[in-house]
Amino acid sequence: MIVSGPLKAADDWLVTRWQWPYAAAFAGILLLILVPLIVPGFGWAGALIFLQLPIYLLHQLEEHAGDRFREWVNREIGHGIEVLSRRATFVINSLGVWGFDLLAFYLAVFVEPSLGLMALYLPAVNSVGHILPALRTRCANPGVWTALGLFLPLSVGGIFLLSGPLGAEWGDHFFCFGAALAVHVAIVVHVQRKLRVATR
Repeated sequence: MIVSGPLKAADDWLVTRWQWPYAAAFAGILLLILVPLIVPGFGWAGALIFLQLPIYLLHQLEEHAGDRFREWVNREIGHGIEVLSRRATFVINSLGVWGFDLLAFYLAVFVEPSLGLMALYLPAVNSVGHILPALRTRCANPGVWTALGLFLPLSVGGIFLLSGPLGAEWGDHFFCFGAALAVHVAIVVHVQRKLRVATR
């Protein structure tokens, strides 16, 4: 009970009461303040890889504040059916984004610098998932503005800037892009599976 009590309270606050987008934004601001401290130890390349997490956290505020993105998905893709639950949305964004970016940073530091490009490909792929629907519908969706204003210059631009300094070859790019794409494909598969089950 000592462990379950605080964990249950945290889960209730983060997911049930849907406070995690605001907590994530607060954490993102704190991480942004740490970026200058990253430069002396890891250089500008390491700082740019690290920077992807706080900019993603700020993106998540625009995307998920007020549960907007989940409701948009359930309305536009599910046509009123809940194909994306609150629990699934939180797990996707915590493990699929925060965990993914931290893994990329650790891999860049301790395994191979070019693997840090995983953290840049993740928002680059995500931006496509926001921009293409906005162009198709001629209507903004939750997250599209930070995708345009943050993801494109800092992730797509960073991929070009860091490829040389990190010694990234084509195989590295394919692997990092594939890893980022796999996260988003898994989300699409989850949503489509929920939709098929609900419409049987």
